[in-house]
Amino acid sequence: MSEAGRHVLLADIGGTNARFALADTAAPLPLLEDSVKEYAVADFPSLGDAALHYFDDGGTQMAGGQPVRRGVFAVAGRVEGEHARITNHPWVISSPRICEMLDFTQLDLVNDFAAQSMAIPALRPGDLIAIGGAAWTPDATPADRTYAVIGPGTGLGVGVLVVRGGRYWPLETEGGHVSFPPGTPEEIAILERLSAQFGRVSNERLVCGPGLVNIHRALSEIAGVDPGPMQPADITAGAAAGDVRCMRATDVFCAVFGAIAGDLVLTTGAWDGVFLTGGVVPKILPLLQHSGFRQRFEHKGRFSPNMARVPSMAVLHPHAGLLGCAVMARQTVVAT
Repeated sequence: MSEAGRHVLLADIGGTNARFALADTAAPLPLLEDSVKEYAVADFPSLGDAALHYFDDGGTQMAGGQPVRRGVFAVAGRVEGEHARITNHPWVISSPRICEMLDFTQLDLVNDFAAQSMAIPALRPGDLIAIGGAAWTPDATPADRTYAVIGPGTGLGVGVLVVRGGRYWPLETEGGHVSFPPGTPEEIAILERLSAQFGRVSNERLVCGPGLVNIHRALSEIAGVDPGPMQPADITAGAAAGDVRCMRATDVFCAVFGAIAGDLVLTTGAWDGVFLTGGVVPKILPLLQHSGFRQRFEHKGRFSPNMARVPSMAVLHPHAGLLGCAVMARQTVVAT
């Protein structure tokens, strides 16, 4: 392979941040960690403009001065052919338009949690920490497996990785928009408050950064208190400082997260493990480890014994979405 053809531009685009990097598809570890850069999506009128800025910001030099002609872009929204729309940001993405702007010959658009799913075979034990007692060990050789991936960030992403016959098949979903199922009287009361505000209430209305604020506000309304404007960081900081309502909000968040992750196993048959990823998980890791997450994850009636054997792993790799894009980029090269 020529030097110019080895490098692929990677992007992981969420509702708040755009992360870019380069992949060297001929390298044993295709993601070039030193090439990762992150920008606020609000600073650019389009994804193409953000990508051009990445090249101006040193991306060309990191590619050895060679032109990059291919890309794998993961976006937080549904991909329909050559087009996608970010769910929690106004960008509308057109693959032909970006190829024209960047002088690309090929651009693969994928859902961001398809990329998160494809990162699984590249994760190593140091990239993960178990939530609960069930452990996960990477396969030395690919075996038939089904994994689920779920992660709160600006929204709630959900994906599935099916491994069959040594091949990896990521399933793109919008599972974060499934209707929220309350599991306790308190959660029913929270749902009533959120229904009054939003009408239909999806899982994403609770399990994401803004969802933590929604939970806190609902609990405050139940208590007859106006908390005023809040950010997710205010609530986690308040919980760390011993604020009772902030502590309860984070407890509810973790419990609901666990219940939803367990439901995902039941609906997809992901008996081989669930991977917890996204921007929020590393920030609340101590809370997750000492919360009702795992209890609600396993609490599935007649299937509780089965659920106790399913690993739930927090992903600590700082760029799992880009890692998955790099795996996809290399897989495309091998296939061709």
